[in-house]
Amino acid sequence: MNDVYVTVNGVRLHCVTAGEGPLMLCLHGFPEFWYEWKEQLREFGKDHLVAAPDLRGYNLSEKPAELDAYRVPALLEDIRGLADHFRQGKRFILVAHDWGGALAWGFAIAHPEALEKLVIINAPHPAIFRELLMNDAEQRQASQYMLLFRSPGAEAMLLADGCALLAENVLGEMLKRGVMTEEDRAEYVKAWQQPGALTGGLNYYRANEVGPPAPGNMGMGMPAAAHAFEGDLAQMRVRVPTLVIWGEKDTALTVKNLEGLEKYVPELTIRRVAVGSHWVLHEKAAEVNGYIREFIG
Repeated sequence: MNDVYVTVNGVRLHCVTAGEGPLMLCLHGFPEFWYEWKEQLREFGKDHLVAAPDLRGYNLSEKPAELDAYRVPALLEDIRGLADHFRQGKRFILVAHDWGGALAWGFAIAHPEALEKLVIINAPHPAIFRELLMNDAEQRQASQYMLLFRSPGAEAMLLADGCALLAENVLGEMLKRGVMTEEDRAEYVKAWQQPGALTGGLNYYRANEVGPPAPGNMGMGMPAAAHAFEGDLAQMRVRVPTLVIWGEKDTALTVKNLEGLEKYVPELTIRRVAVGSHWVLHEKAAEVNGYIREFIG
């Protein structure tokens, strides 16, 4: 694995790469960083150039101070710049989870010509998620944490006691079950404690006003890529062969996010992991890699 820095769209981004061949670009979610993809770097680095960036604001990548720098259109330009840097003019495979997945949906809607295939792991299509946030009580309740993340005191709360709350909520169960080690925990805490890194990650929620309708403000709740891609069914359609892998025990994103997805994604394959949570990428790495390998051929 190699550490590289790439300046795209006016921002210096840290990436870890492995292998050579056709590009597979992997986008992490909150509150992760390139390290989320270490098993994919090992597996798909055998026959691809796998690139896993720290998205802007995270870990070792640059962290712009302005809130507007974290709006979806700017983030999509980062992805386009990274892809153009690595792909040598050829179409590429985009693999993404959580916030990375929200951006990947948006990128696929805007730039289908650049993509060979799209792989989404527990990240809702923006049109379906928007509908659920407005009309589904279960998803609204599951998304309440997003309002907390947008609050001014979120960083202090998450950084307190060596990031104890974040470590427990994200890594705790996986540490108990041996899915993650204390070494993994140390890597995550180190990334979270990089100056400004948690603010950078939280600014994705703040800048895009992601979350359920807040009390007294029913106008809130535009999820992720919906800001950049509001429109009718045709405008939100993904014209790329797409694999969606979904851990069904995700407590933040309900399985209802899969209902009706075929309307927006004509070439759709869904693989459900019954015992996987939001962190299925870690919990069932071999199974996830198997589904990806089967899909990309």
